[in-house]
Amino acid sequence: MKRGIISKIVLGLIFAYLFFPIVATLLFSVATRWSTTILPEGYTLSYYKLLFSSPEFGHALLRTINVSFATVILSILIIIPSMYLAIVYYPRLEKLFEILSILPFAMPGVILAIGLIQMYSRGPLQITNTPWILIGSYFVLILPFMYQATKNSFRTINVKALTEAAMMLGCGKLETFIKIIFPNVLRGVISAALISVSVLFGEFVLANLLVGDNYETIQIYLYKMQKVDGHLANALVASYFMVILLMSLILIWLAFRRETEVRGQKTEAR
Repeated sequence: MKRGIISKIVLGLIFAYLFFPIVATLLFSVATRWSTTILPEGYTLSYYKLLFSSPEFGHALLRTINVSFATVILSILIIIPSMYLAIVYYPRLEKLFEILSILPFAMPGVILAIGLIQMYSRGPLQITNTPWILIGSYFVLILPFMYQATKNSFRTINVKALTEAAMMLGCGKLETFIKIIFPNVLRGVISAALISVSVLFGEFVLANLLVGDNYETIQIYLYKMQKVDGHLANALVASYFMVILLMSLILIWLAFRRETEVRGQKTEAR
């Protein structure tokens, strides 16, 4: 009984620790004045009106969404098939993938950015100050999250047995991967995508060093707003928090819908 109460208290404290900063940000974004009182002295939506009427905000948000989703899609197209091939046909490569997935943690963003600028600022492939170099650097940044989350999904199924069974029934290698393997690891892929999008929406160092004002993302726009008005900056944070939440709910709904369809097909087959 005491352990149950203690666990609830601990969970409540953790929830409060994570939830209160979000509430404070939301309140400050609609506060007219908030200095010596527990709650704001007045409320207004003028900062949101000013923010949404700014074309710079819309452009920065769209750029961030485009780059984030392009990076996640590219990661899915490269990492998932590579892991499948390594597990089924080239098991020795799994150790190499493990090492590669750890390397981004040992590589600070500043060092990665400087190396990319030195390599791609001259020569035949000059992509500095363009979104392409940002997508490439973001691919490296989210590699550990994509790999680890997807690897756990692959571990929950017997990939080799499913592949052999599908091929014995006449499926080709590509058809086996698309129709059998990928739907079984879809939940892990969506989890990895959600984590990756959250990380990319909060990334500032690479965006600032690699593209700066040439391709202004929401992080760089937020950095500028902090110098202009704190209320406006908080309104911006609250806005793209809601955008991330909405995208997460949509992806979760799509995954749940896909899983329901698969279960329905299995029931009909029986």
